[in-house]
Amino acid sequence: MATWNSNAARMNTKTYKGNPEAVTSLHRLPDYFKEWKQQMTQATQPQQRGIQLSEAALSQVKSLQDRQGKDLCLRVGVRQGGCSGMSYMMDFEDSSKITPQDEVFEYDGFKIVCDRKSLLYLYGLMLDYSDAMIGGGFQFTNPNANQTCGCGKSFGV
Repeated sequence: MATWNSNAARMNTKTYKGNPEAVTSLHRLPDYFKEWKQQMTQATQPQQRGIQLSEAALSQVKSLQDRQGKDLCLRVGVRQGGCSGMSYMMDFEDSSKITPQDEVFEYDGFKIVCDRKSLLYLYGLMLDYSDAMIGGGFQFTNPNANQTCGCGKSFGV
């Protein structure tokens, strides 16, 4: 991080001619303040949700929910097992089963529910959906996973 040099600010034109680096550092001040303002703006913006949901995934889960014909939420979690040690689980569940120990993330009126223990492994997870013929379906991108299996449905930490 650059710092303000009060001596450089007081330099006269004679010193500028003798010290070209001082001129360069003064010219960089606007860039420094622009970067600082951008960093402060990022720091004051709301943090991302614990579980991210892409537009494609949201569209797909809403479509699946409509087929059920009920007011359901999507429960996402982890359990022991799978190729890499832990596997993802997700299923529709009646909204009345949400407990105070659950974290609820709302997307355009649709709720994703995750128990706090699972959220330790899933915080920052991006749930996406692809309708590709090969490799299609829901895809999990987990920033906490140290290893994943080839099918993408299990991970290790």
